Amino acid sequence: MRFSDITGNEDVKRALVGMADSGRVAHAMLFYENDGCGALALALAYASYLGCRCHKDGDSCGECPSCNRIFKLIHPDIHFVFPTNSGTKCSMAAKDITSEVYLKEFRELVLSNPYFLESDLMEALGLENKTWDINVLEAKKLIEKLSFSPVEDGYKTVIVYLPEKLNTQAANKLLKIVEEPPEKTLFLFITHNPEKVLQTIFSRCQSSRIVPLSREEVYSALVNMGEGEEEAATAAAVSGGSVGVALRSLAAAEDQQLFLDLTTDLLGAVAGRDLLLAQSVAEQIADLSSRSRQKAFCESLSETLRKIFLVQQKLDSLVLTTSTDDLLVRNMASKLPRNFVSRVLPVLDKAIYHIDRNVNQKILFSDLVNRMFVTIR
Repeated sequence: MRFSDITGNEDVKRALVGMADSGRVAHAMLFYENDGCGALALALAYASYLGCRCHKDGDSCGECPSCNRIFKLIHPDIHFVFPTNSGTKCSMAAKDITSEVYLKEFRELVLSNPYFLESDLMEALGLENKTWDINVLEAKKLIEKLSFSPVEDGYKTVIVYLPEKLNTQAANKLLKIVEEPPEKTLFLFITHNPEKVLQTIFSRCQSSRIVPLSREEVYSALVNMGEGEEEAATAAAVSGGSVGVALRSLAAAEDQQLFLDLTTDLLGAVAGRDLLLAQSVAEQIADLSSRSRQKAFCESLSETLRKIFLVQQKLDSLVLTTSTDDLLVRNMASKLPRNFVSRVLPVLDKAIYHIDRNVNQKILFSDLVNRMFVTIR
């Protein structure tokens, strides 16, 4: 990540470059932002600039070995700390889990979307609907890492995502090293709630506000990331200045179309008594990338079934269909039995309940399809 890859916050970029060029690098900085506004991208660009021996014109070269390793998030002198817990991807006791356990998932998320939201990270780590924190073991291991000399002749940089999640023991453990770090050690904290950061940590940092982007800047950032102009304009309008929020809205729009396609295939197969096709759709639902998307599909299917029920009851005036789902709703209303929806909705609610409890997804959705077929007979 280079400064030139990041849209907006030009004043912050100039300040960071000025510190690096003058040699007056603050040993601890706190970037505070609205969720998804680019603080992590700026922190990575700053780390890249500090480590690049060929930087010029206020930016890293993007080609030297140091830049390449930072861009891949594998630089040995860059350490990432973020909240964790036990979840669907790690069953260890929470107190024994550090960021290293989830480093693969973290890297994949950052490389695909450096503007990710907190909820995106929770989903990537399999921690949806769970509390998370930065524990004391994380602090102990970080102190051990920082006791060694840097692998390369540059800064050792620690990027702490959400320092407000430091539990009291961990915060107290880190306090000394944040206040008096080893030579050429840099802490970059990224928070969405600066008022919740422990005051003893906050007071030892140089703070920098990452401001929300304008609608035009969000649009430009999305287009530069390969989004279509029309879609980018729509997403920018509802982003609140956050590229992360805009990307989430684009993903939601894509999911809505995917969910409609899956619902069309599933209900068509059920209405046509084609169990093989229905089970094929069940496998596609089970293969959705996260439990939250699986739940979102079930909720979307549930809403479609309610619309079908209303049409079957001749209550068309209460049905708020869109141009994309109107044909499906009216077609299925004529093909499915009138008691189908009332019998399937409780089954669907139970499926949502079991998704939260990490039941095997393939078994879960195969069973859902089987129960739908029992209902239609």
